[in-house]
Amino acid sequence: MLKEKTIISEKSQFYEGIKECMPTVLGYLSIGFACGVVSKASGLTILEIALMSIFVYAGSAQLVAAGMIASLASIPAVTIAIFFVNLRHLLMSASLAPYFKKNSYLKNFTVGVLMTDETFALAAVKGKNDKRIDYKWIMGANIIAYLNWLIATVLGAYFSTVIYDYKKFGLDFALPAMFIGLLVSSIKGNNEVKKGYISMAISAVIFILCVKFMSSNSSVMVAAILGAGVMIKKWI
Repeated sequence: MLKEKTIISEKSQFYEGIKECMPTVLGYLSIGFACGVVSKASGLTILEIALMSIFVYAGSAQLVAAGMIASLASIPAVTIAIFFVNLRHLLMSASLAPYFKKNSYLKNFTVGVLMTDETFALAAVKGKNDKRIDYKWIMGANIIAYLNWLIATVLGAYFSTVIYDYKKFGLDFALPAMFIGLLVSSIKGNNEVKKGYISMAISAVIFILCVKFMSSNSSVMVAAILGAGVMIKKWI
């Protein structure tokens, strides 16, 4: 009986993760579609785009790769660029690591390999509100996001001859709009709002200063680390 209840609870957590990720999925559809359009325009086939979504599974990295492939960049150059674009995952992993200390290495690997900016944001809000993140919950969110991204990029590639100028339809604003919604939902209470605004302001100033001397991706990393560091020193 206890085992049956545990199985039901795990299924419930999995479906809850899917349900809570559904608003994010809508944002994925538009930006994934745009990524498919851009990737097809760079000369990639639909099969190659699908394989990239399966094995790379990173919107910003795939867009960077598409641009570099279009400019005939070498494979090592594309690989190095993708590596630096995805360095932010180190910060995301470090942030969520305390919630998964009791999980096996294999479970943590599956969580990490399917983690994206959007599911990370959902997980961060979940951990902040519930003080815990269930493995089945995060996998439900990760898997539905993964499948949705694959489908969206393939559809974008397939219909690229019909819709080439994706910006005309506002698809390029899908992710920023989605993150604004996630940010607002993660900030509750006047004190936390103040902390959130201060942290964003500090990070924005640091980014503006850094971007004059280094790449935008490196600037994001530095701004995030220093902005978070200032807040930790001030309130913890």
